[in-house]
Amino acid sequence: MASDLIRLAILGSTGSVGEQALDVVRGLPDTFQVVALAAGGNTGRLREQVLEFRPDAMSCRPGRDADALRAEAGIDWQTMDEIATRSDVDVVLVATSGLASLRPTIAALGPGKKVAIANKETLVVGGPAVRAALDDGRDSGAELRPVDSEHSAIWQCLWGEAPSSIARLTLTASGGAFRDYDARALDGVTAAEALAHPTWKMGPKITIDSATLFNKGLEAIEARWLFDVPLEQIDVLQHRESVIHSMVEFTDGSVKAQLGEPDMRLPIQVALTYPRRASVAPAPMLDLARRGTLNFGTVDVERFPALEVALEAGRRDDTSAAAVAGADEAAVAHFLAGRCKFTDIARLLARALEAHAPTRQPALDDLLAAEAWGRQFVDGAVAAGVR
Repeated sequence: MASDLIRLAILGSTGSVGEQALDVVRGLPDTFQVVALAAGGNTGRLREQVLEFRPDAMSCRPGRDADALRAEAGIDWQTMDEIATRSDVDVVLVATSGLASLRPTIAALGPGKKVAIANKETLVVGGPAVRAALDDGRDSGAELRPVDSEHSAIWQCLWGEAPSSIARLTLTASGGAFRDYDARALDGVTAAEALAHPTWKMGPKITIDSATLFNKGLEAIEARWLFDVPLEQIDVLQHRESVIHSMVEFTDGSVKAQLGEPDMRLPIQVALTYPRRASVAPAPMLDLARRGTLNFGTVDVERFPALEVALEAGRRDDTSAAAVAGADEAAVAHFLAGRCKFTDIARLLARALEAHAPTRQPALDDLLAAEAWGRQFVDGAVAAGVR
């Protein structure tokens, strides 16, 4: 292998973002070397990836299938922490769901790894700890590169700009599956309807969060940790077409926006190849003449009450965001399983925020405990029939 290859470890390789990242690798075979792959329980898909990319190490949930895969592939099995800190890895892509990658992310930043992050919970729950690890690892070269399209857009708009020149960040939101529904009709919507996102292909959890717009609250909290900008300087703007991925307003009144077709492969590639731009386009090129008109509007807070719950939790600057993130994990799971209504999700989140006893200046263990509390609170509320 050439010495100038970008050596990748992908945590969450069998999920939506992980699969699209491997599409990017296929399109740039002379740019990347896949050193390690980590997945959860989808050992069948992981086997196919391992046999195609021949990494040096892998990680998956222990079990008979995992043992058989290790024997067949003849490669090292390591924990995600070990993979994230391997000396032969340049960039760690964090593409898991949930909190599985929180500790590996912190571990990778310590020795100065470049971490491309697509996982919301890592920053929403562990933001203070991740930011501290980033600051500690900067002298060793640590970087946190956003992969979500909205944060990638802001990041690209900030290249070459002084942090003191930022006036506002604006995250754009498609509005999800129910953007055109009357708020009174949302009581009866089904999981299948909620999973029909109008512009993006994503996993079920984030698709439901897009339908409630809870994901935009999470993204605002993420942006706070990624760009060191107070939540009061972060706005959400509805933009149906998902072509303008986000914007930055500067102190002189100038506004920068990043545009592109709604395809996650582009922000993934940007994060993996930074500071260079690849010569290959991983997604269709944007044709504004064909698009014609782009639409914008304010967010309907009556239709999307979960957004304000998330923002209020973030503004409290304690363990509230972690607790509400855990509550949402449980609430979405109950909705998908048919145990509560779509509109119950926001109600459960509001109840969790009201009931949570927060910890100020939390350590990592406090944040993880708050997230677990949020799950348990919602599980108990649904079991008791409380909405």
